Amino acid sequence: MGIASALRSAATSALGFFALVAAAATTNPQQEMIDALQRATQAVVGVQVGAAEGARSAETLGRQREGSGVVIGPDGLILTIGYLMLEADAIQVVTHDGRTLPARPVAYDLATGFGLIRPLLPLRGIAPVPLGSAGDIAPGSPLMASTGGDGGEVALTQLVSKRAFSGYWEYHIESALFTSPPVRNHSGAPLFNQRGELLGIGSLFVGNALGDNTRTLPGNMYVPVDLLKPILAELQQTGSTRISRRPWLGLSSAEQGGRVQIIRVNKDSPAQDAGLAAGDVVLAIEGEKVSTLEAFYKKLWSAPEPDGEVHLTVLQGAEIRQVTVKAVDRMKTLRRPAGI
Repeated sequence: MGIASALRSAATSALGFFALVAAAATTNPQQEMIDALQRATQAVVGVQVGAAEGARSAETLGRQREGSGVVIGPDGLILTIGYLMLEADAIQVVTHDGRTLPARPVAYDLATGFGLIRPLLPLRGIAPVPLGSAGDIAPGSPLMASTGGDGGEVALTQLVSKRAFSGYWEYHIESALFTSPPVRNHSGAPLFNQRGELLGIGSLFVGNALGDNTRTLPGNMYVPVDLLKPILAELQQTGSTRISRRPWLGLSSAEQGGRVQIIRVNKDSPAQDAGLAAGDVVLAIEGEKVSTLEAFYKKLWSAPEPDGEVHLTVLQGAEIRQVTVKAVDRMKTLRRPAGI
């Protein structure tokens, strides 16, 4: 369904909350909104990635990856979610009118999860989208997500929550956007407001977008574009950011009953070298008790250097052990394709 027909259908539906979009609008403002969103969707591209042979990220992400991105710069600079392009050996972008162009990686930011790529040929006829701000929207606001490439689609959704988010893969941001209903092809999918401004980039499907125990509401988590603005110049100049140079252990962890439990250990990681295993419980780091992923990560990242020793108190079975892990700079463990 095209954006114009999707928006008009939503505006006339008595059942959908998107009827609010047109409720207070006259014909001209509504048409202006539709035109802005049409321009935004034309800037959405499909992203196809082949990871290099031997890439560590292929173990969890696979070697062949597909998602979306959106043009944000007049030179064709494309913003996407970083895990799509990790250790990429080949990248292609597919425009809204079916053109397939080779692209190169520009930057990957471990701290936010954003990735930047740029086509090797001009993106003629595609205007970059303006960057908005998640601070301007409140829960209940109608939004639009779009996906690119083959089978690209427009999806109407709603902001249901803004809150801190801790990922199991040693990741934390202070303010993530949660929407529902969910978009199926969420990886790198841009999220727009009614003015066609970019608000965020899709990262995850989540089982409960509300983040509480009242009811289950499937949705998506988006990384807000507000996090990109302060680091965009640095990303283009250096391929990363200073804040991304921080200790990495190679753990996947979850909060279980007020404890941090290890659910997976990366192959050939510092955690594996130290003898940590799935099922272990992290009780403390550097002598400081931790019961949440946020507390665990913030204490880990407070170390002055990314490659120092990290001291953990760990429950392994019935035994409490003191474990020393020689952390590494995650960016140095990744295969860096030409261009970054």
